[in-house]
Amino acid sequence: MTRVEIEYCVPCGHLDRAADLQRDLLALFGQRLETVSLRPGDGGVFIVRVDGEQVFDKSTDAYDVEAITEAVRERVQAEA
Repeated sequence: MTRVEIEYCVPCGHLDRAADLQRDLLALFGQRLETVSLRPGDGGVFIVRVDGEQVFDKSTDAYDVEAITEAVRERVQAEA
């Protein structure tokens, strides 16, 4: 099953964005995901990993929920 990790910067206040993304992914994919975990970090980090593979990094990518969701969808479908 697919595992998603959202690493977010605590001092930057990214918890709300991380929790919103977590909720969106769980609403879309539900039990097809093994876990959607939040990992606190610092230094401005906001990184999304799917099965250990980085699919989003705010330092290089524009924040796009649809693009992140599509990366997760591809992985979920590959495992179906």
